[in-house]
Amino acid sequence: MERRLLVCTDLDRTLLPNGPQPESPQARMLFARLAARPEVTLVYVTGRHRKLVEKAINLYRLPFPDYVITDVGTKLWHVAEGVWKERNDWESEIAADWGDMTHPDLVALFRDIKALRLQETAKQNRHKLSYYVPLQANRDLLLNQMRHRLEERGVRASLIWSVDEPAGIGLLDVLPARATKLHAIEFLATRLQFDQREIVYAGDSGNDMPVLASGVPSVLVANAAAGVRSVAESAAQAAGWADRLYVAKGGLLGMNGNYTAGILEGICHYVPDAQAWLEQNA
Repeated sequence: MERRLLVCTDLDRTLLPNGPQPESPQARMLFARLAARPEVTLVYVTGRHRKLVEKAINLYRLPFPDYVITDVGTKLWHVAEGVWKERNDWESEIAADWGDMTHPDLVALFRDIKALRLQETAKQNRHKLSYYVPLQANRDLLLNQMRHRLEERGVRASLIWSVDEPAGIGLLDVLPARATKLHAIEFLATRLQFDQREIVYAGDSGNDMPVLASGVPSVLVANAAAGVRSVAESAAQAAGWADRLYVAKGGLLGMNGNYTAGILEGICHYVPDAQAWLEQNA
């Protein structure tokens, strides 16, 4: 029986070449070839909301995924023949973490913290509270203050920090504790009956860290910031999963390891047969 493969990838600056580093010209075409394989189930995992995912698919001519995890893990969609259907079982899974607190309740809870600026309405949802934070803010002090308030009210939450490098601003998401990208991938994999070793995840930034430092076979694309690479390698080593993190360096089929080229390099690292898939009909 052919090996099944659940390919899960972040979008911005991972699958999408929207960073300053150059893209290997053939990389997205090869990725589409791999995604079309019957062995492959494709999942996009992103902080974007649905409309921005659809925009990216059209703009960058990406293959249509089978599933999409949006809003930093707070929503899960099944996509079939262009029709999106939200998985309500995932929302039910994460809803209990916030207890009786609603999104407006949490906004009120943090209203007096000057470093926090609410992101646009389109970037919020029932279980995702998102802020902009100045890069010069004392991040550790801020996160500890927020965690203390959440714990006092019995709210189980994840605080996910990342950086919008082009905009020069910090991004902070308050999510139900089980609404991380990692838990969403594990939830989906369990329901689709994929073993952990049949998954490959690709990412580039801080909000990918829960997956990059886990037992899920993962790849950090070569264009990831040096600081992210250092933290990911240290976290994976400390958790005992150093063998489940691959850092792309370039060289596969003459590509540079950035963006989609790095995703493909990582997949071929974990699934050596995948290189033959890419070379077919080349």
